Amino acid sequence: MKLRRKLLCILLTLTVPVTVVPQADPGEQTPAAPQAEAAQLTLDDLRTFTDVFSQVRRNYVEEVDDKTLLNAAINGMLSELDPHSDYLPEQNFKRLDETTEGHYSGIGVDVRIEDQRIVVRSVIVPSPADAAGINPGDVILAVDGQPVKDRFLRDSIDALTGEPGTTVSLEIEPVDGEIRTVEITREYVTVPTISFELLDKQYGYFRVAVFNRNSASHLEESLESIRQDGILLRGLIIDLRNNPGGVLQQAVSMADGFLEQGLIVSTRGRNSTMQMEFSAKEGEWLPGIPVIVLVDRGTASASEVFAGALQDHGRALIVGERTFGKGSVQSVLPLRNGAGIKLTTARYYTPSGRSIQAEGIRPDIVVEPIELVDTEDERIREADLDRHLENDRDVKAVIPDVPVSAQDDFPLHEALSILKGAGILSGSVRKQTPIQTEKEG
Repeated sequence: MKLRRKLLCILLTLTVPVTVVPQADPGEQTPAAPQAEAAQLTLDDLRTFTDVFSQVRRNYVEEVDDKTLLNAAINGMLSELDPHSDYLPEQNFKRLDETTEGHYSGIGVDVRIEDQRIVVRSVIVPSPADAAGINPGDVILAVDGQPVKDRFLRDSIDALTGEPGTTVSLEIEPVDGEIRTVEITREYVTVPTISFELLDKQYGYFRVAVFNRNSASHLEESLESIRQDGILLRGLIIDLRNNPGGVLQQAVSMADGFLEQGLIVSTRGRNSTMQMEFSAKEGEWLPGIPVIVLVDRGTASASEVFAGALQDHGRALIVGERTFGKGSVQSVLPLRNGAGIKLTTARYYTPSGRSIQAEGIRPDIVVEPIELVDTEDERIREADLDRHLENDRDVKAVIPDVPVSAQDDFPLHEALSILKGAGILSGSVRKQTPIQTEKEG
């Protein structure tokens, strides 16, 4: 009975609505917080929860402490909402800041959850994972001897990070090969955000792996360095393939660098503080220089915002595959116990009013890699994930047609060929035309 009273007290405290209002810039008026909604849970509902908690605590095959059960309940509540809402224990919450700064302690892999499995999306080079021979597409079956299927997937993913110098044992199922076990020593890994290469002496190629807190300034500094070296670029390719997103503000700032004016992205959510618009400021980095943005189905979130903004304003030609379609905004909200939650709070919209969610950005020119073996592509998009948000189709946007279909086993080579086509790319990729939207009804 004491346990039930304690849990009821906790739950009644948790049901009090709390609104987190982001800090406003000086001179701006902070939007009024929405009125608290009436609690929808009944006392019987709360009793049901405590009954389940008590039954598991007493009768589960193995003893489980109360804190583990409560964390499991929190994880379950968030994971049932959508694939991107998540509970961040105190240690993970602190590491989140390191990741956005562009470094963290771990093995150097980016992973995704696919069919209740942990699949390696990409490997940082160099990194401990790269030295251990882990490759994109490999499946992680167990972490430190504990099978992934027997625990929360998020716990297995979190176990990949840790203090530098510590080791982690992984059971790996390669794309082609036998299952093997590798022991990897964690170390500080710098997430490579931007790399540059000069193609044919006149065309710039930037690979943007992720948007962290310094991505936009790094690109601007690189362009300035190129200018000081006396290199006159005739065109630019920005490669966003397999870019999972990152810090939205950096994608906005980078898009701003290629736009003279106009809306970059808007967000809409249930909370009035999530109704935001980001617009370009005067001044461009490379006025008049044609730009191609190279994308694929791994291009997601903030990288889709960047591609959508340049596409809608006619500033860049989008080449590649239809993108992932993650058009939702996650806000990181701190909790009083030092932990936090990553909660989906809004949807992204491109300047023309298109919702990216579960739709993605459709390229102007389709270029899909050709597989040597005719196998079904198992890579997933947002629309394939369980409990994904549906696309909000309250606005009909002006969506560009796809004028060309092309296939090549090397999309970058194809993009460079397109960039060289003076007939297609004369000055600016398209004429600047006003963006129009048409309301339904």
